[in-house]
Amino acid sequence: MAIKPPLKFFSGRSSNYIAKEIVKSFGSTLGKSSVLEFSDGEFQPSYEESVRGCSVFIIQSTFPPADNLFELLFMIDAAKRASAYKVIAVIPYFGFARQDRKDKPRVSIGSKLVADLLTAAGVDRIMTMDLHADQIQGFFNVPVDHIYASSLFVPYIKNLHLDDLVIASPDMGGTKRANAYSRFLKTEMVICYKQRKKANHVDDMAVIGDVKGRNVIILDDMVDTAGTLTLAADMMMEQGAKSVRACATHPVLSGLAYERIENSSLAELVVTNSIPLKEQSTKIKIITIADLFADVIQKVYNYQSISSSFIQ
Repeated sequence: MAIKPPLKFFSGRSSNYIAKEIVKSFGSTLGKSSVLEFSDGEFQPSYEESVRGCSVFIIQSTFPPADNLFELLFMIDAAKRASAYKVIAVIPYFGFARQDRKDKPRVSIGSKLVADLLTAAGVDRIMTMDLHADQIQGFFNVPVDHIYASSLFVPYIKNLHLDDLVIASPDMGGTKRANAYSRFLKTEMVICYKQRKKANHVDDMAVIGDVKGRNVIILDDMVDTAGTLTLAADMMMEQGAKSVRACATHPVLSGLAYERIENSSLAELVVTNSIPLKEQSTKIKIITIADLFADVIQKVYNYQSISSSFIQ
């Protein structure tokens, strides 16, 4: 077998906290890099060690501000220009993923544009978790390792030992995910039907299915303003649910999200650390993704199958 190129890890500034965990779990250390900042806000990342002939893994989620995406793009470009063998972008949270189609006239397909930018920068592989829309994988002409947080959430749900469990989808778009969980956990499923007239605001909601006397777990790929989530939780409790919990992979948590969660009927919200929390909350529990990503990176580097991490 051919000799594998040396492996090096680097991190963008906003994801340094999770990069340290991933690299520690992998059994390695982060490479040295720096960022030169100009007085007008422009910045220039640089590697402080050689990456020539190396497989370079750059860990950076692309949540707002857009500087996080640009920093990742610059780091990919810098690694390619420094003669890296391969550049793999490890993006726990793939930002702009909600813009996956033209849902009204004269709008951008933002996630396709981001995919094109990453490709133009020279990325050789993408590693990410729970994309908002599965079809985003097809926006790339390089391999995309799409990891599911179900391998973290399912064991957690099982360890709760809840009787009369039912899985809920917060909207029609999440039914595939909820159905996969319900089949795996051998439970029933309910759906929240919501109507929006503008983004981040729910005008009307109804629950399709029976939640009376049940312990409900709502599943979603992300929680942003928490308006839908908390409205659904309150509605289910009013309809006789024993308890309502939620599992959401990416804690975007903007606007009044923390206040809404604290004041809602939710028993707890379980999230991953793909995005750092802005505030602390007694109702929010964090499950780390470090071991999962370290395992997938190890398998990719050693040319092993990672299909077990794809099971949703």
